[in-house]
Amino acid sequence: MIDVLVVDDDFRVAEINAKYVGKVPGFRVAARAHSAAQALAAVERGGIDLVLLDHYLPDQTGLQLVHRMRQQGHGTDVIMITAAGDVTTVQTAMRLGALHYLVKPFTFAALRTRLDSYAALRRTVDRVGGRGVAGQEQVDRIFGALRTASVPSSPGLPSGHSEPTTDLICSVLHRSDQPLSAHEVAARTGLSRSTAQRYLRHLEQAGRLRLSLKYGDTGRPEHRYAWVAP
Repeated sequence: MIDVLVVDDDFRVAEINAKYVGKVPGFRVAARAHSAAQALAAVERGGIDLVLLDHYLPDQTGLQLVHRMRQQGHGTDVIMITAAGDVTTVQTAMRLGALHYLVKPFTFAALRTRLDSYAALRRTVDRVGGRGVAGQEQVDRIFGALRTASVPSSPGLPSGHSEPTTDLICSVLHRSDQPLSAHEVAARTGLSRSTAQRYLRHLEQAGRLRLSLKYGDTGRPEHRYAWVAP
């Protein structure tokens, strides 16, 4: 089994990612962390093969954590899972040795392809490693094991929508004892208001949420969404 450390400052996102990891054969979640300090402590305790790492953490960035891990001699493998999509961050992740970089929001299928390619990499290294010295053909196999095919959107979800974000929004509304606006959903999930609004509109059209209007003294009525029990 490949033991995984899931790192995300949002407890709900960490739980969703952990559930996804648990669905992939050969992988299991060994620990969760919600800060860089917690993540480093988990790595130092040992037994972690792979870190699924968010970049935006409360005490330092994910890349700062990876740099610190490398300075301390921890060669634990890292896959970045983050909303940070700027080229500088991506390049820095590559230079620090991140094996994959998955931009939020993403689908379970997208995560699974990365995990499957990581498992293939470990198998390839194990096979080649028994020979002591790798020739060009073996080196090509090692690097080729990390290649992934593009993954389409999940069935039933519009293009640009992902299962983790959908699950996160549904979880927030399911636990709420009153209807929530797009602004409130955005605040509770860490998403932008426009993203929350887009998902809420889709879920309402799919019959999973109920839309109501709240009228104020002035201006347009506020759209509020409530969970619809199946």
